[in-house]
Amino acid sequence: MGLFDKLINRNVLYYPGCLSKYARKEISENYQQILRKLGINFITLEAIELCCGSPALNAGYAKDFEELKQKNIEIFKKFGIGKIITACPACYKIFSEHYKEIKIEYITQTIMKYINRLDIKYNEKIAYHDPCHLGRGSNIYNEPRKILEALGFTIVEFDKNKENSFCCGGGAGLKSNHPEIANNIARLRLMQSKAKKIVTTCPLCYAHLKENADDRYEVYELSEFLKEF
Repeated sequence: MGLFDKLINRNVLYYPGCLSKYARKEISENYQQILRKLGINFITLEAIELCCGSPALNAGYAKDFEELKQKNIEIFKKFGIGKIITACPACYKIFSEHYKEIKIEYITQTIMKYINRLDIKYNEKIAYHDPCHLGRGSNIYNEPRKILEALGFTIVEFDKNKENSFCCGGGAGLKSNHPEIANNIARLRLMQSKAKKIVTTCPLCYAHLKENADDRYEVYELSEFLKEF
């Protein structure tokens, strides 16, 4: 990489992912607030950025994925993006495996660099749900747990956790095509929790589990605990 390329690739992009961008905007807003509090300079391109291509690729539409990828790369080059921070496990996995030109960080990896700034605010038990794309898909298990512990939580693990984690049922098109099956899986996952409070680091897992939770459970996305640090 020449000096010109180094000067251009100076921007950090916060990329929320489609679910946080359109349906769960509070998650995107929370993480942007957190990044600002940490003093991280970043830009957003939500008005023009496109889907990372995960749904198309996983559905077998390789050509459509490549078209999305190339359009995204053009946008990233235009705005001098050198690194992407995302809070969507599916986006992280796709960027890591298919967008080799740009450095990618998951939001928990970013926050871990500043973990000494987190204060103990909680003194309660919580269960952490490992998202499929983040855990088995990208081997990110420890950072979310360490962040929760830094906030004062005691993690009560599901019997099925980490690489053996039980899927929430919301991904892989199951929720769209067979919603009742997806909902039954979510309810089964909730019943496996040994704590009333359940937290995850995936917008889809969060939305799907929360939708299916009854008054025995409280479902949270990690940013809800971090935004007030």
